[in-house]
Formats: sequence, C-alpha cells, structure tokens
Amino acid sequence: NYQRNLNIGEVAVDANAIIHFTEYRERRNHFATFSCSEAIAGFDTQRDAFLGPYRGWDRPIAVERGSTSESKSVGGSPIGAHHVRVDLQPGETKSIVFILGYHEDETRTGSRSGLPDLTEARQTIARYMEQDAIDRAMADLNAHWESELSALQIETGEPALDRMINTWNAYQCAITYSVSRSASGYESGIGRGIGFRDANQDLLGCVQLISEKARARLLDLASTQLVSGGAYHQYQPLTRKGNDAIGGDFNDDPLWLIYATAAYLKETGDWDILNDDAGYGDSDDLSESLYDHLLRAANYTLSRLGPHGLPLIGRADWNDCLNLNCHSTNPDEPFQIAPVRDATIAESVFIGALFCLACSDLIEIASRRNDGGSVLRLRDADAAMRSALLTHGWDGQWFLRAYDAEGKKVGSHENDEGQIFIETQGMCPMANIGIEDGRALSALDAVGERLATDHGILLHQPAYTTYNPGLGEISSYPPGYKENGSVFCHTNPWIVISECMLGRADRAWDYAMRINPAAREAISEIHECEPYVYAQTIVGRDAVDHGRARNSWLTGTASWAYVAMTQWILGIRPSFDGLIVDPCLPSALRNCRVVRKFRGATYDIRMTNPSGSTGGVRSIEIDGAPFDGSVLPLFADGVTHTISVILGEKS
Repeated sequence: NYQRNLNIGEVAVDANAIIHFTEYRERRNHFATFSCSEAIAGFDTQRDAFLGPYRGWDRPIAVERGSTSESKSVGGSPIGAHHVRVDLQPGETKSIVFILGYHEDETRTGSRSGLPDLTEARQTIARYMEQDAIDRAMADLNAHWESELSALQIETGEPALDRMINTWNAYQCAITYSVSRSASGYESGIGRGIGFRDANQDLLGCVQLISEKARARLLDLASTQLVSGGAYHQYQPLTRKGNDAIGGDFNDDPLWLIYATAAYLKETGDWDILNDDAGYGDSDDLSESLYDHLLRAANYTLSRLGPHGLPLIGRADWNDCLNLNCHSTNPDEPFQIAPVRDATIAESVFIGALFCLACSDLIEIASRRNDGGSVLRLRDADAAMRSALLTHGWDGQWFLRAYDAEGKKVGSHENDEGQIFIETQGMCPMANIGIEDGRALSALDAVGERLATDHGILLHQPAYTTYNPGLGEISSYPPGYKENGSVFCHTNPWIVISECMLGRADRAWDYAMRINPAAREAISEIHECEPYVYAQTIVGRDAVDHGRARNSWLTGTASWAYVAMTQWILGIRPSFDGLIVDPCLPSALRNCRVVRKFRGATYDIRMTNPSGSTGGVRSIEIDGAPFDGSVLPLFADGVTHTISVILGEKS
C-alpha cells in the first residue's frame, strides 16, 4: 500500500544506532536497528536526503560531498546510513562493525506513540559489538549450514555440478521451502501465501536437510485440505488458513500431498506420521489421520473423471495458466478467480499421469498398513487410469496435454499451435506409462526434436500467437515468455528423470546442464540471472531475447533439479526399504563420490566407471564385503560405511 507506506515511516537516532520503528505507534511491537561500533561523523535516515535530487545509488550526494545531512525520516522512504571517518597508516588495518537487528518490545501494551523500550536492544547491540561475540556467531552460523548441507555431498570432477549440489542448489531448496513464492525481487507481499502444490514439491529437495520441519509442513498442509479431498490453492503459513481469495479447484493440488508424504516416508522411515491427526480447512469438527487425508486426496481425483475417464482439470492443473474452463474476455478479471463454466468436460492428461505416479506410492503405503481394501481399490483405479491414458492420452508420437471444454484435444498434432507440451512427456514416463511399449521413447524423441533448445526445453510449441479464451492465461503472454513457450525450468528435470528411466544417460546429463545456472555462467550476458540459483523461466526461441532467465530463487525448479541430479543421474535415492544405488552417469563421468546421511548412518559411496558405461551396476561392496542387490541395508548405527560401486554390465 504505497500511499500509506510513504506516510507512516518513523526513524530515531540513539547514540550510534538508527531506529526504524514504523507503525510502532499503531499496533505493532517490533522495530529494527542499524548500529555502528565507531563514533559517527553523521548519519542520514531519509533516502532522498542521502541520494540527492535526481540521483540514484550510483552517485549519492552524501558520498560525493563527503558529509551526511543528519536527516530524520518522517514518512517518505526511511534508510540507515552511517558516516564514519577513518585514518589509516600504511599497512594498518581497522575493523568496523555494522549490525542490522530486529527487536521486539515485549513491554508494549496497547496503542501509544513514542519510542519503543530500547533496553534489550541496547544490550544486544553491545554484545555483538565485541569481536569475540561476532566470531562465535559466525562460527555458529557456519556450523548450522555445514550440518544441514552435510546430508549429501558429492565429488564428481564437474565443477558446475559439485558447486550446485554441495551448496547452492540445496540452499535454494531450503530458502524456497521457507519463503515459498511470497517475497522476492519477483513476488511482493504476503497476500499470496504458500501454494499447496508448491509447498509439497518444495519438500522433495530438502526433506533430507530439514526432516523435522518437513514433517510439520506436511501436517500443516493436510490441515488446510478440504473435506472433499481437494485443497485451497494457497494458504497463509502463520494462520494455517486457506486463501479464500484464490480458492481451490486446481485439481492436481491434492495429489502432491500423497507424493510428498511418500518422499518423507522414504527418507525418514517415520511411519508414525500417518497416524497423526489433522483437521480440514472447511470444517471445525472433522479431524482425521494423515493417512485418511491421503485417501481423500486420491478419492478427489477418482470422483472427478471426465468423458474419457481422465481427471477433470477444474480451474487448472500444474500449469496455472491453462484455464480450459474460464473463457474470460474481461481484462479486469484475474484468471485464478474467474468464474468456472461447466467443468464436467475439460480433462487433464497430466493429472492422470500424476495420479498414477502418486497412486503407486499410496498402494505401497496402504499395503504396509495392512489396508487390503484400499490396496485393491487403488490398484483397480490405477489400472483403469493407465488404460485411459494409453487409449485417450496418446497422440501418435507423443502424449496429449488435455481435452478442452468442448472435448477437443490440446497438445495434439491436430492443433495449429501448442501441438506438443513438455509436462506429459515427462510425467507419463515418470509414472512408468509407455516405458514398455515404446511410447515413452517416442515421446522423448519428440521432445528432443521439437522442444529442446540450447537454453533448455520449451514448455510447448508452437507458441500461441493470439489470445484464446478457451485456453486462458497461457495465451495471454507474448510468444516465448512464461507459460507461452518459454523454457519453464520446473519441468525440465521431469524430462531428465524420464531419460534416466530409459537409460539414456548422456541425453539426461545434457538436458540437466542446459539449465544448470553454474554451467551457464559463461553466458551471463545472455542469461542475466545469478549463476548459482535456478530461475523459473528462460525466454524461449519465439522471442528475440531467447536465453534470458527471469524469476530466480523461488521456484520449484530448485527441488526437482536437485532430485533429478542426485536421485537419478547420480542414482542415490531413498526408498521405503533403504537407499537405492542406481546411477545413470554420462560417459564422461568416470569417478564419483557421494557421501549421504540416511536414517542414522553415513554412506560413503564411491562409484567407478572404468569403461564409460552409461548404465548398470556390475558390483557393489559394503565395507569390503560383496553385496548382492541395489538397495543398501539400513544400518542406523551412527557409523560411516564405505560403499564401492563398479559400473558396467554384469559379467
């Protein structure tokens, strides 16, 4: 609310601390401080006074003239700027400490004006002005990240891969888990909250880093689920309330809860979570076990099938912009809350494949809980869905994307535009659909021929050139941007995983590295995003700035890229029974080391690829003893075990 924000700023100066206590006079009890260890020669707290008229951060007037103006901001745009004078002799060094702090005034009661109680803030500032305290705090911070990131570390000899997996990709997964899509250089404010689908997928890349937080998040997500088994599309993490302004009916949402819960179980073996109760977002009375929530999620899909036996798409599926039931011609009407017309025809092939992917895990979960009735029912539903996908989801060379509100194909060679979409070409093989009969191979070949570019795999082709009310927001973007034919990076790892499932290691590696930000550092003048975090999109080939990345940091790409690289290319992935070793290494990688903490033990896995094989494990030794099998046993003994893996065909 910019008109309000530009009138409520309040700043004070206390000794060497600038205090930013905007809205304290109203209802809030928190404030910020910016302090300095040295005596200050001056300060500014008003941005315009520091920068000067008609100037930017490249040439502040205060720096140019060598003095500040002691401005005290009321309204406007508060900042904190300290002016410190330092004289240094040749070879002399001097440390100056600047501290940015957040504080809460617990004594505050009711509404009042005036400064907050600074007693505790002054004590905190004084403590961290001591070099020893700073060193201890930095050591604690380093130890925290060393502990979290040590869950998985690799040595492959490929700097772009090692750098991402060991530090930046894992860190991005943790940040995306925490912030979701709420606040960054591309998302503003807290109105959006956390996406139900987003949060479940974000867990996939950091469940091994923050298992306890992942557990709590799953139960939070379940508590926002609807009695129907559906879900609010977004919810507020502090209140755990669904976002009514966005609503639900994004019909893929509930299935991601099944998939994420299965990933948590495979990582931790914490089967007790399935017995934990959680309420429902639209009921004050009903509370059921997480397992019951998963069954309701599956039933939500099965109770909403269309004319071809495929899941109804609702407002949209994974692609929020494929709005087949919207038909909006009002430019002031947001697509995510526009009225939905008759929603009994438009079907999603993608949701069908996602159902099969999640259902295979849910069947295993139900079996281990001795829920025979659910096992039989889910097996029948899974078989029926697979049959419908192979009968009505195949376009001859690749998988269809959907059927629209008139029952016409989307993502078909019969279409003039949007003939092939990436999502189903990845999700169907991941769900083991089309692997045995060659359809997956055909679909992935079509991806390589029609969607792959030097900068990644496009979302669909050809891009839409005009707005089509029957398709919705996807056709509102210019060709090559966002959902209209960009490299939507989130989906690229699905193709990487599918290529690994077919054993095509070099293709999987090639696709993975095309969007790897560290590997793109050499083309930073084109990429234009940080070379250490994944971006949501890379502009597609239909646009003049093909290759330019946007929307970095907060994207599901982070988790999926991490999963594709660590669990499928390197092939170290958790299962319900143990740690699977199933590498799909490119021929160029001859020696790899993966140190993986898993269920109370450390697995030091050393892979040797003497012949440049791109698939198959010839032999495994555990602590020097031969081991027959691909699922490493559960040690849970707190000890490091050395696993020697020789790649190649078994003799």
